[in-house]
Amino acid sequence: MPVRRGPAPNPNSVRRNKDHALGEHRLTGGAGAGRELPKALGISTSGAKRFWKTWASAPQTEGWMDTDWAELEIVTKLVDAFYLGDMKLAGEIRQRVGKWGATTEDRARLRMSFDKQVEEEATCAPEPASPTDMDAELYKLLSEG
Repeated sequence: MPVRRGPAPNPNSVRRNKDHALGEHRLTGGAGAGRELPKALGISTSGAKRFWKTWASAPQTEGWMDTDWAELEIVTKLVDAFYLGDMKLAGEIRQRVGKWGATTEDRARLRMSFDKQVEEEATCAPEPASPTDMDAELYKLLSEG
């Protein structure tokens, strides 16, 4: 019989980390609904406009509330100032987009994952056949028999 070291385990112990799915965020992987860039923001640089377009259609936005969109507006203003030359904003921008899951590392930390099945269907979905193609295929099948 092996010799045990330390105290015996408690028979009524509760494992606190047993449910790994707790807090996991599953996303479909498709583009979000998105929103148009508000003209009232006064965004002038193409980099900030591209930033808005990228984030507004990102899969992470599928469950966003108005407060999240307001945060995107603020960060887009920071990105606009960054592209106008205010380089000291880079760290602030990085911290804020990290909370949305900007990089693979951020998404791992946030337990954010994309639904692979939906993602694969979106990338591998065949083009729907036109009605004339379907008629020709049906005619071919019926005339062979």
